[in-house]
Amino acid sequence: MKFMNQFNKIKKYIHPNDDFKIKQEISNDEIQVRIEQIGTDSLGLQGVLILKADGGKEFPISAFSGEVARYIAGFKDGQRDAIPTIYNLIEQLSEESELFLVKIKIFDSGNALRANLYFSGRKNIVLRNFRASDAIALATYYGIPIIMSKNLFEQQAKELS
Repeated sequence: MKFMNQFNKIKKYIHPNDDFKIKQEISNDEIQVRIEQIGTDSLGLQGVLILKADGGKEFPISAFSGEVARYIAGFKDGQRDAIPTIYNLIEQLSEESELFLVKIKIFDSGNALRANLYFSGRKNIVLRNFRASDAIALATYYGIPIIMSKNLFEQQAKELS
């Protein structure tokens, strides 16, 4: 029931015959990635995930909490019943403001990965400089695109080869 309420609110932002894809263009200097693998270290304290592009290249991310990794894994498996309070806060604020998270974009910020959250609806809003792991968790929860700079992705891919 909750999905149908959410869907009815966003219908006007969806291409009518595009199988529920929200209109969002990806620029030439960006690349869309997906989560290929997710897990934790042996103690379950640190999360590790691998993002993969269509071309098969991979981008590993680590040094985030094992708890967030477990949420991401659960969201990938379709578990939506128990979400962290902060994610629930974002969901409630979005619903009340008629805004919908449509994509996240990961970028390098010195020695850490950060992300911008892109909302669309009554107006367009970009929330800047959030932890990449939380943004990936939200993207997984909502089933929205995970975008990266091509330069950042290619730089990491070169270091791995």
